[in-house]
Amino acid sequence: MTTRTDRLLRELRRTLRDGGLHGSFLVRDLETGEELGIDPDIEFPVASLVKVPLALVTLDRIRRGEIDGATVIEVPPGRSTHPGPTGLSRFRHAARIAVDDLLHLSISISDSSAADALFDITPPSQVAAGLERWGLRGIAVRHTMQELMETPEERLDPADVHLAHALAIDAGTPGRGHRIPQLDVSRANAGTARAFVDLLQAVWRSRPGTEGAEAPTIHPDVAARVRGLMADNLMRQRLTPDFASDASSWSSKTGTLLNLRHEVGVVEHADGQSYAIAVLTESQVAAGRQPGADALMGQVARQLRDELRSRWAPYG
Repeated sequence: MTTRTDRLLRELRRTLRDGGLHGSFLVRDLETGEELGIDPDIEFPVASLVKVPLALVTLDRIRRGEIDGATVIEVPPGRSTHPGPTGLSRFRHAARIAVDDLLHLSISISDSSAADALFDITPPSQVAAGLERWGLRGIAVRHTMQELMETPEERLDPADVHLAHALAIDAGTPGRGHRIPQLDVSRANAGTARAFVDLLQAVWRSRPGTEGAEAPTIHPDVAARVRGLMADNLMRQRLTPDFASDASSWSSKTGTLLNLRHEVGVVEHADGQSYAIAVLTESQVAAGRQPGADALMGQVARQLRDELRSRWAPYG
């Protein structure tokens, strides 16, 4: 028998296909564990989403006393070959910035130069080991942000960026074997929607008094700091319009590379319900700016959340 949920999923798949998006979605109720998704176990290169595990492991090292968050790092100008719209890559002179403040820049404005300064002190292998220690599997951390940015897009004139997107779309095979290394999940930083929802659940469920579980867990102080950093995220063009309101808060991190568009986050409602959401997509349209695709991501994720939320009724 075809259920209402089956019909919804079929309709959403068709909507994504018509909108030129191939995607992996997962929404999980953080209270009950109930979830709903579309292909949540497909592996994607994760682009800037890797900055969340980088922040988690770096903050845990600060908590352990291995790093001092007040330590000042000198970041030379021109460190990134792909300047972002703002942040350290736009600086003309060397900047001296504390580790704590590099964390803020890395998450709140997705500053890749700040992230690479953090990778200098917490390298990819150490980030991967930290995730493994917490039992968070399914996210591969293999390289820095500088390596991520060395794609065909950086070698083309800005007027020809669509050619890089066309190459990303046409030159690959699903998952492994893509001719652009940063889009090959066997070589890139990679993960699944399910793995990121697991990570978000670990961060949002870690509260004072939850220490001492049998398996190692993220320390509540570390988790609280990451929640705060994600709440300060200023990249708000994708899922935010569908999840932020006077009656809810949205904390998230985006990831973008060539035809990849991602966002992961948690929506917390005033009635106490909270949902972890991960959306990893690749566009089949050869264009750099696609506000319609960003809006479509949010609309599909919201409908999945609405379906889950409709199953919940307050006790009493």
